[in-house]
Amino acid sequence: SAGILPISYAYIKMMGRDGLLEATRSAILNANYIAHRLREHYPVLYTGPNGMVAHECIVDLRPLKESSGITVEDVAKRLIDYGFHAPTMSFPVAGTLMIEPTESESKAELDRFCEAMICIRQEIRAVETGTLDAEDNPLRNAPHTIAELTDEEWQHCYSRAQAVYPVAALRAGKYWSPVGRIDNVYGDRNLVCSCPALSEYADELA
Repeated sequence: SAGILPISYAYIKMMGRDGLLEATRSAILNANYIAHRLREHYPVLYTGPNGMVAHECIVDLRPLKESSGITVEDVAKRLIDYGFHAPTMSFPVAGTLMIEPTESESKAELDRFCEAMICIRQEIRAVETGTLDAEDNPLRNAPHTIAELTDEEWQHCYSRAQAVYPVAALRAGKYWSPVGRIDNVYGDRNLVCSCPALSEYADELA
């Protein structure tokens, strides 16, 4: 889209040569920090001779699917419960997450993301060992909504707290997904609104 070009041009003009160099260095540093934090928990693809990555790190989830049945989509949806929009999924390698931290991310935010990914690995390990059910677990059912949490009947074999507050920091500030798990394939193939009729909304407001 040509409409993107003025944004890129303005960014380059405002940053200048030195600013762009510093931004590039920061982005590469951030990506390598994440890769270093996560490599004990997940395989990291495309590293150089010294174990370094470029401005992105690709986390390989394919071995975990074989050992637990948990897919890259399950991890992506579970990240929503931790307050993160999922990174690029299954590109350039199927079954992976491509994490590209920008130059503007703080270390605190990088640490928060790494903590989420490490906690998710622990949840996957619980599935591998049978501590969590292979089908009814926080990853398979993510994201969890506030409507589901406050329903009188809790339909899962894990706790409500485990579903929505997997780390203590979320109790101080929590993003709530407006919807639960959706059918992505159906949505991709049916680009039409499937909302209820307007009359139903009118009845609710009446």
